[in-house]
Order: sequence, then C-alpha cells, then structure tokens
Amino acid sequence: MAALLELAGRCDAPAVRIEAEAAADVAAREALLDRVMGPARRTRSSESLRRGYVAAERLAFVARDGEGALVGTVRLWNVAAGIDAEGRPVPALLLGPLAVDQSRKSAGMGSQLMRHAIARARESGHGAILLVGDEPYYRRFGFSTERTGSLTMPGPFERGRFLALELVEGALAGAVGMLVPTGRRSADDQAALAA
Repeated sequence: MAALLELAGRCDAPAVRIEAEAAADVAAREALLDRVMGPARRTRSSESLRRGYVAAERLAFVARDGEGALVGTVRLWNVAAGIDAEGRPVPALLLGPLAVDQSRKSAGMGSQLMRHAIARARESGHGAILLVGDEPYYRRFGFSTERTGSLTMPGPFERGRFLALELVEGALAGAVGMLVPTGRRSADDQAALAA
C-alpha cells in the first residue's frame, strides 16, 4: 500500500508516494544510486554484506514523484549482528543505501523514507537495525553507537559511523562479533552457485 506524503518545508514540492520496490524499479534504483553515491558505493564494507543477496522480505521501498518517477530508495537486509552469550547468531537488519534524487534534497524525503522503513521493520517483528552513516543525521531516528561497540563489519569502516537502533529493547544486548549476511541469495547468485 502506497503512503502519500506531503513533504514539509517545501511548499513547491509535489507529493510523493512511498511504496514497495518492484522488480521493474531495479534499473531506475541503480541509476539513482550511481548519480547520488557514485561508483565508490560498490566498494564499501556494507555493500559486501548486500552483494549476492536480496533485500529483506517486504523491506525495500521507493519514493515516486507525481509523474511516477523514482526519486528515492531505501532497503533493509537480513544480517546476523555477531553472536550472543550462548553462541547463537543475533538477528538484525542492515539499512542501506538510503538515497534521494538531488532535485529532492532538503525536502524531507530522506526522513520520510527512514521513518517508513523503521515502522515497517518494527511491524514485521524485527529487533534491531544497523547502518553505517552520519550519526548527527541518524540520531533523530534513535540510532547511536551505544550498541555497536562489540560488533564489527567486514573490511574497513569508521567506528563512529557504525550505528544501531533497537526496535525491541535488549535485541542487541551482549551481541559480539562480525556482521554476516543471513538473507536469501539473489537468483543470479543462486544460478552461479548451482553451476
């Protein structure tokens, strides 16, 4: 179900719809990510946790303008946030990338996409969301470094940008170790593994 959003702070900004990402959105989403983040986005540590996997079920969203053009995206991915004291994987989500078309910057769309993604993750029963990003921006949504001190990511990352939000209190309590992907493999990846 699409949510109609009036973006605060810009009277001239037309309404956008946030809705579930569809298979037909892949090319437009990738083009948006390339424009906003550049080719270096594919070399980031968080990308290594997404490569070869599909986004968590029902947790990939796009924003569309009045003409239906894709102008924003956010996705969440299944990961294990290390292990707990008994050695069991700690289920969590990894958020990213979050991107908004340059023409829509400062219109509040990134905040709307974040709130939508967090609400849907909570409704789906997930316990925690992790991300790598600017703490001053993500703090408004409840993210902090408080629960990531004993966690690490594959490859280089900035400790002060590794943030978490518990959707269920204590979801990350005692979690230690490396984030690893736990989601469903992409069809392309499954075909390569079968060959």
